[in-house]
Amino acid sequence: MSTTTKTALITGGSRGLGKNMAIAIAKKGINVVITYNSNKEAADAVVAEIISLGQKAVAFQLDTSNTSLFDNFIKEATAYLQTETGSNHFDFLINNAGTALYSPVTDITEEQMDAIYNIHYKGVFFLTQKALPFINDGGGIINISSGLTRLTYPGSSVYASMKTAVESLTRYFAKELGTRKIRVNVIAPGAIETDFGGGRTRDNKDINAHIAGITSLGRVGLPDDIGGVVAFLCTDDAYWINGQRIEVSGGQGI
Repeated sequence: MSTTTKTALITGGSRGLGKNMAIAIAKKGINVVITYNSNKEAADAVVAEIISLGQKAVAFQLDTSNTSLFDNFIKEATAYLQTETGSNHFDFLINNAGTALYSPVTDITEEQMDAIYNIHYKGVFFLTQKALPFINDGGGIINISSGLTRLTYPGSSVYASMKTAVESLTRYFAKELGTRKIRVNVIAPGAIETDFGGGRTRDNKDINAHIAGITSLGRVGLPDDIGGVVAFLCTDDAYWINGQRIEVSGGQGI
C-alpha cells in the first residue's frame, strides 16, 4: 500500500449515501472533498466528522446539473488541494449527486426529463471530463446507478433510463482511461432508507415492507450497506476491478 495520503472527491456528500461514502472513505485514511447543493450546515457537519477522524476535508457548493459552474469549481477545488496537500491532483471521483423522479410515462414533462438528464447523465459526463486532467494516473472513478436498471417499477422510467446510460458510460470510461490505469466502476444500490425521493422507502411502511419481502436478506438497505463498498473500491485491494456494475441490494428481486 502507498504511504502517500490520497484524496477522494464526492458529489452530493452532505447527506444520505454520499455522507456515508465520505465517512467510510475517510476511515480508509483518504482525504475527502465533498460537494453540496444547498445545505451548507449539513455539509460542514460531515467535514467536521471527517476531520475528527484525522483526515483533511472540505465542502464546496456545486449544482452538478449546471455544467457552466464546473470550470470554476475545478479551479477552486484544485487550488485548495494545492495549498493543503502540495498537489492540485486527486485520486478518486465519486459521481453520487442526484435527485429522484417518480412519475408515470403519461405525465412526465420535458422539463422533468431535462432536469434528470442534466444531473444524472450530462453532469456526470462533463464533471468527469473536466476533472480528468487532475485525477492521478492509477486512480479511480465510481459512478452511482440504481437497482432500477435491473428491476422495473412503474414511475421510474426516466430515472432508470438515465442510470442505464451511466452504466454504459462507465464501461466506455473504463476502456478509454485504461492507458492511464484509471479504473472506472458503477455501484447500483438497491432501495435504501434515506431521505432520497422524499424518504419514501424509509417512511412509507407499505413500500418498506414490500421491498424487505422481495430482498433475500430480509430488509431494506441502509446507508452503511453502501459506503463501505465504495470505500473498498478506493483501495489497492480493488485495483483489478474495472468496468463493472456492482449491485449492492441484499439480493433484491433475485
